[in-house]
Amino acid sequence: MSTVDNQGKSDVKIGVYICHCGVNIAHTVDVFEAAEFAKKLPHVTLTKEYKFMCSDPGQEIIAADVSSGRVNRVVVASCSPLMHEATFRRAVAKGGGNPFMFQMANIREHVSWVTADKKEATEKAKALIAAAVERVALHEPLEMTQVPVNPNVLVVGGGIAGIHAALTAADAGKKVYLVEREPTIGGHMAKFDKTFPTLDCSACILTPKMSAVRAHPNITLWTYSEVVEVDGFVGNFKVKVKRKPRYVDENLCVGCSECIEACIFKKGKFPDEFNQGLSKRKPVYIPFPQATPLVAVIDPETCVELKTGKCKKPCADACEPNAIDFTQTDTIEEIDVGAIILGTGFKTFDAARIFRYGYGRYPNVMTSLEVERMVNAAGPTSGEVQLRDGSQPKSVGIIHCVGSRDNKFNKYCSRVCCMYSLKLAHLLKERTGATIYNFYIDMRTPGKGYEEFYDRLLNEKVHFIRGRVAEVTDWALEPAEENKLVIRAEDTLVGAVRRVPVDMVVLSVGMEAHDDADDVGRMFNISCTKEGWFLERHPKLAPVSTFTDGVFLAGACQGPKDIPDTVAQAGAAAAEALALIDQGHVELEPNTAFVREELCSGCKTCLSLCPYSAIGFNAEKKVAEVNGAICKGCGTCVAACPSGALQQNLFTDEQIFREIKGVVSYV
Repeated sequence: MSTVDNQGKSDVKIGVYICHCGVNIAHTVDVFEAAEFAKKLPHVTLTKEYKFMCSDPGQEIIAADVSSGRVNRVVVASCSPLMHEATFRRAVAKGGGNPFMFQMANIREHVSWVTADKKEATEKAKALIAAAVERVALHEPLEMTQVPVNPNVLVVGGGIAGIHAALTAADAGKKVYLVEREPTIGGHMAKFDKTFPTLDCSACILTPKMSAVRAHPNITLWTYSEVVEVDGFVGNFKVKVKRKPRYVDENLCVGCSECIEACIFKKGKFPDEFNQGLSKRKPVYIPFPQATPLVAVIDPETCVELKTGKCKKPCADACEPNAIDFTQTDTIEEIDVGAIILGTGFKTFDAARIFRYGYGRYPNVMTSLEVERMVNAAGPTSGEVQLRDGSQPKSVGIIHCVGSRDNKFNKYCSRVCCMYSLKLAHLLKERTGATIYNFYIDMRTPGKGYEEFYDRLLNEKVHFIRGRVAEVTDWALEPAEENKLVIRAEDTLVGAVRRVPVDMVVLSVGMEAHDDADDVGRMFNISCTKEGWFLERHPKLAPVSTFTDGVFLAGACQGPKDIPDTVAQAGAAAAEALALIDQGHVELEPNTAFVREELCSGCKTCLSLCPYSAIGFNAEKKVAEVNGAICKGCGTCVAACPSGALQQNLFTDEQIFREIKGVVSYV
């Protein structure tokens, strides 16, 4: 480590600390040359370079220099502020300085990782260091503000992620609101027959948790409901929930199904969504026998009374508790919560988008979720595996990676398809004794017990063909293919193209983000990846946090994952929410906007632009006013203010201009 003192006469004494970051920075940037350059900058009284500035010794160096009075402002040239800005602020504060008399120059992501030439990288690093020095000279001491935290938690989504997160928070004594858009909680897991690799009955392990949610005194369960508005900030969110009419009073319905029996439609007439359209339901229905809440719901799109008003309403007459109420309308519930957990899940890939696989054209080409319902004892065929004509298949082809690992659709791996394909292969062979063919690209079985399950399938004489499937067709080229579906695929292990005739084709569809993920993200002020998954704060260090403090992610809304990983992440999200709430207060960054009243013209441009409704108008003074507790420092109002009256702490015009001066003057 080298040290250079250059005591100045000004009250501004800046220390510049340059990090090698191992070889991440030092391999590309000449840190010694950068240190020599920094000591000549205005107000710089001290420059140091060190192997790892973020380490405890590195932080101690900064704290000691601030404590001794050698520096009163600090510049650290290292990695992204996202990673370690808070770390170095704490180091400054430990030395007795104000943590906001600090500025970071990102010479790793912005320089060494993106610049190949060492000389160019060093010059660029110098420019960024000069910019930070110019900027920090104008920093002013700021203070964090504290606001109390509402102890209630909102969980959005009633799949296994939402269920586990809600129960974890509720068991810790917190009041939890669980909001689910479907008439029942349970999500996709409720549709499965068994779970891999242990082949546990899915309903057997899920429904007790569903019942626990319904019975828990700390959980308010709102199904058939959606969040429509979110205001406020970390610790103090104000949320509006729209509760759609079930036309059945939840408090009176006992789930007896008498109304369903009495409906004018003597048999089911409309596609049953829970059974993937493989069976029919009536306009009044209960989604499945273990539905939670076990309350009937009336579909306004198919109910004669709700559509025409001309039904004799035998369902109402048959309901002894008088639970049916055709006068119900949408209602809005307003709640205050301190933390929000999003567990909105995923949707399955639409197999019809891959035309060559024949889904929707050939009756016996089915999706994996349809087969899940078929093999389920409570499903549309009572667990019997049937072709569309009612017969049992003697041969089945399972095609992996439908909609995943495909440059035309989704490049990512959906993580669960290999394992659930193996599970379905086992169940289909067990129920029918059919010959099973698995067409796979690569077999991915990384979880606990997964590889052993794969070995079990090999011993069960399931056929595995490695290669992409070109098409599924009903064209017969030889007698053995008559009245069969023919899967034409490459077999990379034997180096040939094969034609495999089968009775049934199962398409292992991947996971996709919901169509409205972007809209939901905007409502909660979080970002999405280009594929539509909600974006976490950091993929390794903060996988359940988001860039909006107080909003956490759980399960497959953040990316494809299986049930164990979903439950683990849901528990982590609940733990983060509990940690936030149990603090009792949150500290808010001081990088908020403020108004220079002498410059404000009262044009009100900023009022409608603020995404947090943090700006009001003082009619007496005829100027805008910023609520610092609500302002999140996004800068929208500052950029839009035509008179320049709105400024932002840590980002004033003067500071930004000086930073630009530093870049252009020292290149």
